[in-house]
Amino acid sequence: MSEGNLEAPTRHPLDWKNPDFYNEEKLNHELERVFDACHGCRRCVSLCTAFPTLFDLVDESSTMEVDGVAKADYAKVVDECYLCDLCYMTKCPYVPPHPWNIDFPHVMLRAKAIKFKKGGTTFRDKLLSSTDAMGKLASIPVVVQAVNASLKSKPIRKLVDSVLHIHADRKLPEYDSAKFRSTAKPRGDFAVKAGDKTPGKVAIYATCYVNYNEPGIGHDLLKLLAHNEIPAVLVEKEACCGMPKLELGDLDAVEKLMEINIPHLAKLAREGYAILTAVPSCTLMYKQELPLMFPHDSDVQAVKEAMWDPFEYLMARNVDGLLKTDFNHPLGKVAYHVPCHQRVQNIGNKTRDALQLAGAKVTMVERCSGHDGTWGVKREYFDKSMKIGKPVFRQMAEPQPDYVSSDCAIAARHILQGMGESTAQKQHPITLLRIAYGLE
Repeated sequence: MSEGNLEAPTRHPLDWKNPDFYNEEKLNHELERVFDACHGCRRCVSLCTAFPTLFDLVDESSTMEVDGVAKADYAKVVDECYLCDLCYMTKCPYVPPHPWNIDFPHVMLRAKAIKFKKGGTTFRDKLLSSTDAMGKLASIPVVVQAVNASLKSKPIRKLVDSVLHIHADRKLPEYDSAKFRSTAKPRGDFAVKAGDKTPGKVAIYATCYVNYNEPGIGHDLLKLLAHNEIPAVLVEKEACCGMPKLELGDLDAVEKLMEINIPHLAKLAREGYAILTAVPSCTLMYKQELPLMFPHDSDVQAVKEAMWDPFEYLMARNVDGLLKTDFNHPLGKVAYHVPCHQRVQNIGNKTRDALQLAGAKVTMVERCSGHDGTWGVKREYFDKSMKIGKPVFRQMAEPQPDYVSSDCAIAARHILQGMGESTAQKQHPITLLRIAYGLE
């Protein structure tokens, strides 16, 4: 076996416009090549269930090699991958520029895209990935009360489980009729103070989750910016970032959403705004996935350069000497989980640093929680999601924290569910920083 690559990973663009991308025979050839490399290495066995599934298929085959695995069984591996990118960014020694050119997530995405083109995607999966449409419907006044009540009704949840295979025991986020974008009041009346590392003004991309499910996160982010006298605006118009559709393999839908979002975001980027999103998957979509899908689109690349994780931005402001540190409310013990889609941004542990700066005693857990977008919601994966999360649940509970927190709000909800009985409060890190400042 060739020696591993010691250079920084280089991600090649996704060649999804090439007709060969959807050639199933060529896909199977590439899957076999990649699976053979993974079988010989097995370094990623502990990351998720995709790799154990692959290795079991190999070990139980007649040849005990990849050539003994039926091509039809490749789909079993593909279905277990939720495109967290950790194998590529943190484990695999054979990613480009290594000559083996292994990109496990991208070959999984290619397989999902072919499955979608062939009509192999279920109605449930299409529904779960339509976060914007679901949010608009579920957050209508009067409708929202019925939807939220149904989320807590065991008979209704069992019915939904039997019809749509959305697991009855999965705790799902409620909806809020007071949507963030319609209730937010960003302040733009502060003087722009740019630093060496940071733009001095911010644009907020709300995200579907913050807009429809937890608008308080967005309001708290605006409070942090106002306290630090950073002028802020909302992105004029936005739709879903496209990550749920990407994970589904519906790349044409990703392109349509890009065409809605990018013109507004690119305008802000060229006007010198830092663009912030409070959901790591959305940030990653603009920092990595869309630039890889549209490498020659100058607007997409401009947005990539302007996109920031909120704590990446705030801690850069601190380096610039422009972040207020008048924290006057003790946070106590915080069990903090780092989401996969934040880890692969390679920005360092900025959220932890900010919480520690605010005086919190932080226990940080860098491991997949097991929820993974819509994956852990589905009946067939719920038990696996809870099993994957067990080490995280245990590590988060050990310090008997005052708060359980993750930049990914759905991961935090999943973790709290897995912890069982706990006196800890679930709060987003942005909210914790607002509390530490003593802001109402």
